[in-house]
Amino acid sequence: MEPIRRGDSDDLFEAVVSQDGVMRWLATGRADSRSAARAMCDDHVAHWTRHGYGDFAVRDAVTHSFLGRVGLRNRARHGVDLGFAVQPLAQGRGIAGEAGRACLDLAFRRLSLPAVFAFVLPDNTASIAVLRRLGAQADGTVQSSGLHCLRFRFDPAGTAAAEHVAVDDGGADLQLIHVLGPGSPSDGAALRDGLPDPFGMNGLALVWDDKQHTLTAVSEGRPVASAGWLLRDMAFDGSPRRTAGLGGVLVHPAHRGQGIARTVISVAVEHARAAGAETMILLCRPDLVPLYAQLGWSRLSVPVTFQQPDGARTSPLTTMIYDLAGLPRPTISVELRGLPF
Repeated sequence: MEPIRRGDSDDLFEAVVSQDGVMRWLATGRADSRSAARAMCDDHVAHWTRHGYGDFAVRDAVTHSFLGRVGLRNRARHGVDLGFAVQPLAQGRGIAGEAGRACLDLAFRRLSLPAVFAFVLPDNTASIAVLRRLGAQADGTVQSSGLHCLRFRFDPAGTAAAEHVAVDDGGADLQLIHVLGPGSPSDGAALRDGLPDPFGMNGLALVWDDKQHTLTAVSEGRPVASAGWLLRDMAFDGSPRRTAGLGGVLVHPAHRGQGIARTVISVAVEHARAAGAETMILLCRPDLVPLYAQLGWSRLSVPVTFQQPDGARTSPLTTMIYDLAGLPRPTISVELRGLPF
């Protein structure tokens, strides 16, 4: 298993896209052109760049023939889902289950995701059987890509570890660890690496709130990145909304430019979703807006206020939000109802 590349489009076309017996069960439906396969590969590559995980090309360990694609897809409104499409000649050999278990192993034991979902058409009994063997539990129904689907849920405790699957996810030995609270002071000091103002916020003279959750990325036993967040009932246009405030996103100087921050942010969003957040919000410097925009965050133009020891204050920073529940954007104001994060 290795991340799908643009060069896999011909294999994807022959094994999946051109096969009616496979495509009929996918949300994309029939798409029997090589250009459609190239577009799919482009989409898979973009997903890997954006999140640091995604769909894999699955190949036979001996012959290296392309067997299908299996992977993790992040859906902004639904969370991370496990999906698979195995070519007809390879079906019935347990490939979807073997590769799927490796993806769940990646999701829970390396990325520390809180949950993984699967969406399947009600008549797709073969895929439902695979999901149940992997430990999925029925979790209601959902509209996915305009189709009525059954939803299944995987939790870390109910998923067995994968065995004998070679997985190349490009993450080296990167391990994400989720803990309650603001995180280890020693990890924070290691990430700052002596920088006096790693977030560029010292000149604002603000008092910040402690994080309720921290996600730390570790490589070779050392912290290389982190992010923190807290849950709070904030006011959007005067109405309460359960919101997760993201902050403390930091990557060690020696590990910047490797996409680690994108993965940490993506996983932090899923933890906030699992904790019941309807919207995620962050305050950032203007120069970081393009990064978050690429990750699906959008910029707010309304005034944002927060508390300080001497009273309420309007934020001097750019505000970005990430919608988790399809709620309307604020058009008047946002009140953080506490210290900034």
